[in-house]
Amino acid sequence: MNDTAQPARLLLVDDHPLVRDGLRARLEAVAGLQVAGEAGNADEAIALAAALDPDLVLMDVGMAGMNGIALAGLFHERFPAIRVLMLSMHDNVEYVTQAVRAGASGYVLKDSPSMEIVRAIEAVLAGQTWFSAGLGVRMIQASAKEAPIERLTPRERDILDALAQGLSSKQIAQRAGLSVRTVETHRLNLKRKLDIEGQAELIKFAVENRRKG
Repeated sequence: MNDTAQPARLLLVDDHPLVRDGLRARLEAVAGLQVAGEAGNADEAIALAAALDPDLVLMDVGMAGMNGIALAGLFHERFPAIRVLMLSMHDNVEYVTQAVRAGASGYVLKDSPSMEIVRAIEAVLAGQTWFSAGLGVRMIQASAKEAPIERLTPRERDILDALAQGLSSKQIAQRAGLSVRTVETHRLNLKRKLDIEGQAELIKFAVENRRKG
Protein backbone atom coordinates (compact mmCIF):
# COMPACT_ATOMS: atom_id res chain seq x y z
CA MET A 1 0.00 0.00 0.00
CA ASN A 2 2.74 2.49 0.96
CA ASP A 3 6.03 3.14 -0.78
CA THR A 4 7.75 2.51 2.57
CA ALA A 5 7.46 -0.25 5.15
CA GLN A 6 5.75 2.13 7.56
CA PRO A 7 1.98 1.56 7.94
CA ALA A 8 -0.41 4.36 7.02
CA ARG A 9 -1.51 6.16 10.17
CA LEU A 10 -5.25 6.74 10.53
CA LEU A 11 -7.30 8.97 12.80
CA LEU A 12 -10.91 7.89 13.41
CA VAL A 13 -13.40 10.70 14.09
CA ASP A 14 -16.93 9.68 15.11
CA ASP A 15 -19.04 10.66 18.10
CA HIS A 16 -20.19 7.06 18.69
CA PRO A 17 -17.61 4.97 20.59
CA LEU A 18 -19.16 1.71 19.35
CA VAL A 19 -18.70 2.81 15.73
CA ARG A 20 -15.06 3.71 16.41
CA ASP A 21 -14.50 0.34 18.12
CA GLY A 22 -15.92 -1.48 15.11
CA LEU A 23 -13.84 0.53 12.66
CA ARG A 24 -10.67 0.04 14.68
CA ALA A 25 -11.20 -3.73 14.82
CA ARG A 26 -11.78 -3.92 11.06
CA LEU A 27 -8.94 -1.63 10.03
CA GLU A 28 -6.25 -2.91 12.38
CA ALA A 29 -6.74 -6.36 10.85
CA VAL A 30 -5.53 -4.93 7.52
CA ALA A 31 -1.80 -5.05 6.81
CA GLY A 32 -0.38 -1.59 6.15
CA LEU A 33 -2.95 0.31 8.23
CA GLN A 34 -2.54 1.55 11.79
CA VAL A 35 -5.19 3.38 13.82
CA ALA A 36 -3.07 6.06 15.48
CA GLY A 37 -5.90 7.69 17.40
CA GLU A 38 -9.63 8.25 17.90
CA ALA A 39 -11.66 11.39 18.46
CA GLY A 40 -15.29 11.90 19.42
CA ASN A 41 -15.63 15.58 18.50
CA ALA A 42 -14.01 18.42 16.56
CA ASP A 43 -11.78 19.70 19.38
CA GLU A 44 -10.35 16.23 20.05
CA ALA A 45 -9.85 15.65 16.31
CA ILE A 46 -7.91 18.90 15.81
CA ALA A 47 -5.72 18.29 18.87
CA LEU A 48 -4.92 14.71 17.82
CA ALA A 49 -4.22 15.72 14.22
CA ALA A 50 -1.67 18.26 15.44
CA ALA A 51 -0.09 15.76 17.84
CA LEU A 52 -0.13 12.61 15.70
CA ASP A 53 0.21 13.94 12.12
CA PRO A 54 -1.85 11.08 10.63
CA ASP A 55 -1.85 10.27 6.92
CA LEU A 56 -5.63 10.06 6.70
CA VAL A 57 -8.69 10.97 8.77
CA LEU A 58 -11.79 8.82 8.50
CA MET A 59 -14.48 11.28 9.54
CA ASP A 60 -18.19 10.88 10.27
CA VAL A 61 -20.47 13.40 8.58
CA GLY A 62 -23.26 13.57 11.15
CA MET A 63 -21.54 14.44 14.42
CA ALA A 64 -22.98 16.50 17.24
CA GLY A 65 -21.53 19.99 17.55
CA MET A 66 -19.39 20.81 14.53
CA ASN A 67 -20.44 18.37 11.81
CA GLY A 68 -17.97 16.40 9.76
CA ILE A 69 -18.24 18.55 6.64
CA ALA A 70 -17.42 21.73 8.54
CA LEU A 71 -14.60 19.89 10.31
CA ALA A 72 -13.25 18.64 6.96
CA GLY A 73 -13.05 22.27 5.85
CA LEU A 74 -11.14 23.18 9.01
CA PHE A 75 -8.75 20.27 8.45
CA HIS A 76 -8.19 21.36 4.86
CA GLU A 77 -7.18 24.82 6.06
CA ARG A 78 -4.94 23.74 8.94
CA PHE A 79 -3.66 20.34 7.80
CA PRO A 80 -3.88 20.26 3.98
CA ALA A 81 -1.41 17.36 3.74
CA ILE A 82 -3.75 15.08 5.74
CA ARG A 83 -6.22 13.26 3.52
CA VAL A 84 -9.87 13.27 4.63
CA LEU A 85 -12.29 10.45 3.84
CA MET A 86 -15.89 11.03 4.89
CA LEU A 87 -17.95 8.21 6.37
CA SER A 88 -21.73 8.63 6.32
CA MET A 89 -25.09 6.91 6.45
CA HIS A 90 -26.45 9.57 4.04
CA ASP A 91 -26.42 8.66 0.37
CA ASN A 92 -27.07 12.29 -0.63
CA VAL A 93 -25.17 13.93 -3.51
CA GLU A 94 -25.55 17.36 -1.93
CA TYR A 95 -23.71 16.14 1.18
CA VAL A 96 -21.02 14.62 -1.04
CA THR A 97 -20.64 17.84 -3.01
CA GLN A 98 -20.35 19.89 0.19
CA ALA A 99 -17.75 17.46 1.55
CA VAL A 100 -15.63 17.66 -1.61
CA ARG A 101 -15.84 21.45 -1.63
CA ALA A 102 -14.71 21.41 2.00
CA GLY A 103 -11.60 19.46 0.96
CA ALA A 104 -12.54 15.79 1.44
CA SER A 105 -10.99 13.29 -0.99
CA GLY A 106 -13.75 10.69 -0.76
CA TYR A 107 -17.12 9.71 0.66
CA VAL A 108 -17.99 6.16 1.67
CA LEU A 109 -21.27 4.90 3.13
CA LYS A 110 -21.31 3.33 6.60
CA ASP A 111 -23.19 0.29 5.41
CA SER A 112 -20.53 -0.49 2.79
CA PRO A 113 -18.72 -3.83 3.05
CA SER A 114 -15.51 -3.71 5.07
CA MET A 115 -13.36 -4.24 1.99
CA GLU A 116 -14.91 -1.24 0.24
CA ILE A 117 -13.93 0.99 3.16
CA VAL A 118 -10.40 -0.43 2.96
CA ARG A 119 -10.26 0.15 -0.82
CA ALA A 120 -11.51 3.71 -0.29
CA ILE A 121 -8.76 4.34 2.28
CA GLU A 122 -6.12 2.89 -0.07
CA ALA A 123 -7.34 5.01 -2.99
CA VAL A 124 -7.37 8.25 -0.98
CA LEU A 125 -3.92 7.53 0.49
CA ALA A 126 -2.68 7.08 -3.08
CA GLY A 127 -3.89 10.57 -3.97
CA GLN A 128 -7.07 9.44 -5.72
CA THR A 129 -10.71 10.07 -4.92
CA TRP A 130 -13.29 7.46 -3.91
CA PHE A 131 -17.07 7.52 -3.77
CA SER A 132 -19.36 4.65 -2.83
CA ALA A 133 -21.09 2.87 -5.70
CA GLY A 134 -23.68 5.05 -7.43
CA LEU A 135 -22.44 8.24 -5.78
CA GLY A 136 -19.41 8.35 -8.11
CA VAL A 137 -21.51 8.47 -11.27
CA ARG A 138 -23.80 11.12 -9.82
CA MET A 139 -20.78 13.17 -8.72
CA ILE A 140 -19.27 13.04 -12.21
CA GLN A 141 -22.57 14.24 -13.66
CA ALA A 142 -22.74 17.10 -11.16
CA SER A 143 -19.07 17.99 -11.67
CA ALA A 144 -19.50 18.19 -15.46
CA LYS A 145 -21.89 21.11 -14.94
CA GLU A 146 -19.50 22.92 -12.62
CA ALA A 147 -16.67 25.28 -13.57
CA PRO A 148 -13.27 24.16 -12.19
CA ILE A 149 -12.96 27.22 -9.98
CA GLU A 150 -16.22 26.30 -8.22
CA ARG A 151 -14.55 23.13 -6.91
CA LEU A 152 -12.10 25.14 -4.81
CA THR A 153 -12.42 25.45 -1.05
CA PRO A 154 -12.66 28.95 0.50
CA ARG A 155 -9.02 28.73 1.65
CA GLU A 156 -7.85 27.68 -1.83
CA ARG A 157 -9.79 30.60 -3.33
CA ASP A 158 -8.11 33.01 -0.89
CA ILE A 159 -4.67 31.70 -1.84
CA LEU A 160 -5.51 31.92 -5.54
CA ASP A 161 -6.44 35.60 -5.05
CA ALA A 162 -3.20 36.20 -3.16
CA LEU A 163 -1.22 34.66 -6.03
CA ALA A 164 -3.04 37.00 -8.41
CA GLN A 165 -1.74 39.88 -6.29
CA GLY A 166 1.81 38.66 -6.82
CA LEU A 167 2.40 37.46 -3.25
CA SER A 168 4.97 34.74 -2.54
CA SER A 169 4.22 31.66 -0.45
CA LYS A 170 6.07 33.27 2.47
CA GLN A 171 4.00 36.46 2.20
CA ILE A 172 0.76 34.48 1.92
CA ALA A 173 1.73 32.42 4.97
CA GLN A 174 2.42 35.54 7.02
CA ARG A 175 -0.84 37.17 5.99
CA ALA A 176 -2.98 34.06 6.56
CA GLY A 177 -1.24 32.87 9.74
CA LEU A 178 -0.14 29.61 8.10
CA SER A 179 3.19 27.86 7.67
CA VAL A 180 4.96 28.17 4.31
CA ARG A 181 4.70 24.39 3.96
CA THR A 182 0.91 24.58 4.36
CA VAL A 183 0.67 27.26 1.68
CA GLU A 184 2.83 25.17 -0.66
CA THR A 185 0.52 22.20 -0.10
CA HIS A 186 -2.48 24.37 -0.97
CA ARG A 187 -0.71 25.46 -4.17
CA LEU A 188 -0.16 21.84 -5.14
CA ASN A 189 -3.84 21.09 -4.46
CA LEU A 190 -4.83 24.07 -6.62
CA LYS A 191 -2.82 22.76 -9.57
CA ARG A 192 -4.31 19.30 -9.15
CA LYS A 193 -7.91 20.52 -8.96
CA LEU A 194 -7.49 22.96 -11.84
CA ASP A 195 -5.47 20.50 -13.94
CA ILE A 196 -2.60 22.98 -14.22
CA GLU A 197 1.03 21.92 -14.57
CA GLY A 198 3.37 24.85 -13.88
CA GLN A 199 3.55 27.81 -11.51
CA ALA A 200 3.37 30.34 -14.35
CA GLU A 201 0.14 28.78 -15.62
CA LEU A 202 -1.30 28.79 -12.09
CA ILE A 203 -0.52 32.49 -11.62
CA LYS A 204 -1.98 33.30 -15.07
CA PHE A 205 -5.18 31.47 -14.09
CA ALA A 206 -5.22 33.31 -10.74
CA VAL A 207 -4.96 36.72 -12.43
CA GLU A 208 -7.67 35.86 -14.98
CA ASN A 209 -10.04 34.64 -12.24
CA ARG A 210 -9.29 37.11 -9.46
CA ARG A 211 -12.36 38.04 -7.42
CA LYS A 212 -13.52 41.61 -7.67
CA GLY A 213 -13.59 43.93 -4.70
